[in-house]
Amino acid sequence: MKGVKFLAFDFGAESGRGILGLLSNGRLDLEIIHRFNNPQIKIFSNIYWDILYLFNELKKTLIMAAKRERAPLSGIGVDTWGVDFGLLDKNDRLLGFPFSYRDSRTDGIMEKTFKIISKEKIYESTGIQFMQLNTIFQLMSMVDSRDPLLNNAKTLLFMPDLFNFLMTGEKFSEYTIASTSQLLNARNRSWEKNIFDALNIPSIIMAPIVKPGTIVGKLVSEIVEETGITPVDVIAPACHDTASAVAAIPVQSENWIYISSGTWSLIGVETKEPIINSLSLKNNFTNEGGVNDSIRLLRNTMGLWLLQQCRKKWKLDGKNFDYSELVKMAHNAPSFKCIIDPDDSSFLNPSDMPKAIVEFCRRTGQDTPERIGEFVRCILESLALKYRYIIEKLCAILPKTIDTIHIVGGGSQNEMLNQFTSNASGIPVIAGPSEATAAGNILIQAMAKKEIGSLREGREIIASSFPLKRYKPEEHDLWSEKFENVKRFFV
Repeated sequence: MKGVKFLAFDFGAESGRGILGLLSNGRLDLEIIHRFNNPQIKIFSNIYWDILYLFNELKKTLIMAAKRERAPLSGIGVDTWGVDFGLLDKNDRLLGFPFSYRDSRTDGIMEKTFKIISKEKIYESTGIQFMQLNTIFQLMSMVDSRDPLLNNAKTLLFMPDLFNFLMTGEKFSEYTIASTSQLLNARNRSWEKNIFDALNIPSIIMAPIVKPGTIVGKLVSEIVEETGITPVDVIAPACHDTASAVAAIPVQSENWIYISSGTWSLIGVETKEPIINSLSLKNNFTNEGGVNDSIRLLRNTMGLWLLQQCRKKWKLDGKNFDYSELVKMAHNAPSFKCIIDPDDSSFLNPSDMPKAIVEFCRRTGQDTPERIGEFVRCILESLALKYRYIIEKLCAILPKTIDTIHIVGGGSQNEMLNQFTSNASGIPVIAGPSEATAAGNILIQAMAKKEIGSLREGREIIASSFPLKRYKPEEHDLWSEKFENVKRFFV
């Protein structure tokens, strides 16, 4: 295989990266050439994404790529978090800044929505986990408030689709990102018009859906001239970051599940068809789109957002520690002092995360953490126990024997959480790659350009390209005992 280069943009809810991938001789090498923050901007009571800043960082990355260009790029692909979107008017001008999914405008909207169309009917069509941040509830909040932006909108584009539009002028919605909206029919992979009509959301604003690996268009001449980059195809990978991460899981058995670990943790399996029944609804599992027409049956949990927000508060208080220092403190803290439910609504976007954790512990009759290491250990132990809770629910929905947990994403570098996950579940863990999202993004671009013949071949390349670390369960009986005592906290 000759060497070919691709550029992946991975926009996360905390930061973004531009990553060059070189595919050569059955190996993928990644190089982060630009890293930038992705701050949520609060204006009065609302929270937005700064799309202009992010697009400018994208162009800075293209300039950096052009300066090291010995051979032209074979493709550019963008992935981001799910559910959020921008609106364009009839002249394709952006109508304001995209709202953040943590904005409070969706407070109480789910209940209003279910008075119009039942929870069961929505789930039967979409198979998507109910969270107030989903696109359906963001749009319903605009209908409810008679937001003029919605009335003036001609096109809705999810965040990666919006970046693709800004790079090419083409308007499409990639399947995996569209599936997070709770507006897509999980079976026929098309917009569910009955939901749009029932909620008075204009379905005409939704863009045509394309599959992962679609060449969206060429980089527009204005960007080529501004950045000095060679004209290149813009390719829609799996534009939802988790879908790209799952594509890069170096599977080595048939009976595996994954945890995509980052700001959010997503725990699930790959299936050929959506699993939509009373049990999956009761346990709030979601059927999101994957690569090669697969379904990712999974459930979201809050993830390392809890630790990120604690660290942010401690930094404001003059206590600035990196994540490795925080984990060291956790090693010296007592085990199982307190356990929280990471998905309690009080943790969605509190102004003071440590205070929210203390209040949860008081509310549930537990000792409260005091030292920083105790907070960190509480978070990591709670996440591991919540993972077990979700895995048990998953196995009840889709009976199968699990012999491996693959943990990918930035959280796979947290060795303490990896070991706790194995301990709590009683299942061996394989951690890595940490850059699974970018790797999957690039694999799908390479498949689109016929440089890789199949997803299986791509996963074999991942397995041989990145170091993987294995963990075996320790003290599982102790963790099981603690789980039985605290699982009542979990929903």
